[in-house]
Amino acid sequence: MLLRMIGAQRMDGPVLDGDRSARARAAIGALALALVVVSLFSLTTGASDASAWDVLTGWFSPDESALSARDRIIVYDIRLPRVVLGILIGAALAVSGAVMQGLFRNPLADPGIVGVSAGAGLGAIIVIVLGSTVLAPLMALLGIYALPFAAFLGGLGTTLVLYRVATRHGRTSIATMLLAGIALGAMAGAFSGVLVYIADDRQLRDLTFWGLGSLAGATWSKIAAAGPIILAALIAAPFMARSLNAMALGEATAHHLGIPVQRFKNVAIVSVAAATGASVAVSGGIGFVGIVVPHLLRLLIGPDHRYLLPASALLGASLLLLADAVSRTIVAPAELPIGIVTAAVGAPFFLWILLRRRGILDL
Repeated sequence: MLLRMIGAQRMDGPVLDGDRSARARAAIGALALALVVVSLFSLTTGASDASAWDVLTGWFSPDESALSARDRIIVYDIRLPRVVLGILIGAALAVSGAVMQGLFRNPLADPGIVGVSAGAGLGAIIVIVLGSTVLAPLMALLGIYALPFAAFLGGLGTTLVLYRVATRHGRTSIATMLLAGIALGAMAGAFSGVLVYIADDRQLRDLTFWGLGSLAGATWSKIAAAGPIILAALIAAPFMARSLNAMALGEATAHHLGIPVQRFKNVAIVSVAAATGASVAVSGGIGFVGIVVPHLLRLLIGPDHRYLLPASALLGASLLLLADAVSRTIVAPAELPIGIVTAAVGAPFFLWILLRRRGILDL
């Protein structure tokens, strides 16, 4: 009964759980349809003249005349990997934000803001700079999985430290969490700066563009490296919904409801670190998706994680694909790093959340 009460929020009066559930299911259906539309839009935006109908005809028809040889290369070898990677990363970042906010019981928790992405980035930079020298045996052993694995370890270590510092007696301090995140991000930035200093010219160019975030280098091999890790984290997320709902009532209450609190926290932390680390490894720093998406959806469908997690995955994927389309067209024929686009939208939204929580804005 207590878990079902979490799915209801107060607006002008009490909202029945069934009413909010129906709205949430309708929203998930609409978001799934929107993702299909946005994916087709992303596939057909750019130099190629192929329309959405041509792309669909080329997929489902054995007749190859719908697309020219040039368009097939552009759509299937360049854009399709980019769309698939964008869907995976957008879903991973949004779901990671929702899980972190549920775990910390704070809507301001986000892998990018609290330093988790910076830690994952440090792990990836270590492999990029030292992969051909000190870490050559590791590269030979892990192959294409070395970069996601290093980013995962960096994100995991940062998340564990953040949780230990910010949580005391089962309660998480927002001030401590944000300050600890700033400190951890600064430490990761300092170590990253040392590695950038010793990098050669080719590595330096790669690191500069990679640090701003981009899907430009999307390939099927990168999807093969990061995709299984991200998919595993996304598949595990729905199974956390009941525990996250119980955690909203406090750790003691969750324990009395039969939730193995410590084991759940371990699984949640590892899942967030895996999803964030793999995403950062292949796309660089893309911020604010994890805070914008869950917060918008809570306003729309409520805090019930049974619906919030799948909705976050769908909306996160759609928003990242839209941001990628903007980054490819706003300064065409050049390409703006996608991290700049998400930061330009997400930073004002983050400030709005802070002001709203302080009661400065009556919205």
